[in-house]
Amino acid sequence: QVQLVESGGGLVQAGGSLRLSCAASRSIFSINVMGWYRQTPGKERELVAVIRSGCITNYADFVKGRFTISRDNAKNTVHLQMNSLKPEDTAVYYCYSLMTPDQYWGQGTQVTVSS
Repeated sequence: QVQLVESGGGLVQAGGSLRLSCAASRSIFSINVMGWYRQTPGKERELVAVIRSGCITNYADFVKGRFTISRDNAKNTVHLQMNSLKPEDTAVYYCYSLMTPDQYWGQGTQVTVSS
């Protein structure tokens, strides 16, 4: 098992930046996949970015070139650097980990981008 705690959300103007962090309760070195999803009211949770144990990354098309995911195995932390934020990026962002076959989620952090 692993507990995930997100931080770094907040209110920012369009064009601005935020850096989200996800702190894990155990070593992430061997965790297959870690990543970020987001959700807005009335919509399904959607993938933002994932990073695999070999540091292979995948991004949703709508964040490519703007967001960067990274992992710090020494600090058991995953980050999401979000640049050039748009109002449509407003959502609750959730940290995610996959330790096959189990999935784990953080409690979410709100990101609000004003126009």
